[in-house]
Amino acid sequence: MSPDQPIGIFDSGIGGLTVAHAIQQALPHESMIYFGDTAHLPYGDKSEAAIQAYSIKIADVLLKMNCKVIVIACNSASSAATDLLKEYVGKRAHIINVIDPMVSLVVDQFSGKRVGLIGTKRTVQSNVYAQKLAAIDTSIHLQQLATPLLVHMIEEGFFDNRISHDIIAQYLGDPALQNIDALILACTHYPLIKKEIGAYYQQQVAVLDSSEEVASSLKKYLTDTGLLHQGLPAPHKFLVSDYTESFEASTKLFFGEVVHLEKHRLWE
Repeated sequence: MSPDQPIGIFDSGIGGLTVAHAIQQALPHESMIYFGDTAHLPYGDKSEAAIQAYSIKIADVLLKMNCKVIVIACNSASSAATDLLKEYVGKRAHIINVIDPMVSLVVDQFSGKRVGLIGTKRTVQSNVYAQKLAAIDTSIHLQQLATPLLVHMIEEGFFDNRISHDIIAQYLGDPALQNIDALILACTHYPLIKKEIGAYYQQQVAVLDSSEEVASSLKKYLTDTGLLHQGLPAPHKFLVSDYTESFEASTKLFFGEVVHLEKHRLWE
């Protein structure tokens, strides 16, 4: 591997663009290739076997495009496919998921505390955060809640308004999330409502954004291994397995600017 190779990032759709944006901010000299598997979104209600099959196919695309790192920018895929992808990819690229950097942060900063988590049904049902935290620090008390409406709400553009305030308040008022010191946003869509969540808690609860932690973890890996690119980056590429104009337009919400999506089928 060399510093000139791009960083590959994938998600079931556009939620992972929040991770891509955080990586761009932290690593402005790196070029990125983003793959949104829009033909199969959302991953949150798919079987583990299906998510693994999609992830392997996408990894093949990113490997053929010579990526030095593959970032799994989706909690559902991170819980279902990380180990399989590491075995499949081997030494051809380094794998980073969105779960492990967040687990490290929580262990470092919230030992002995009560930590809440919101995410898709699949992420919550997998119990992956609880298992990983318990393996390192049994003093952290994790309280989880599936919040499936939030993804659809955000993708429809309903945030920072009365509708989103009401839905967020309904979820965060659930007994499962009471008396917490921090809240993990265990879905890459959720950074778009981070300010609303912080306002609900009147800034008294730490709201933990996985996109920032992934970018920080990636920067450390590239620095430690001598793979940090220093020159001008090649143009970023944004691929999707299915394409609509409305979907392309909505990418501005997640990435902070309009990006051009290229269609790339996983199965011909």
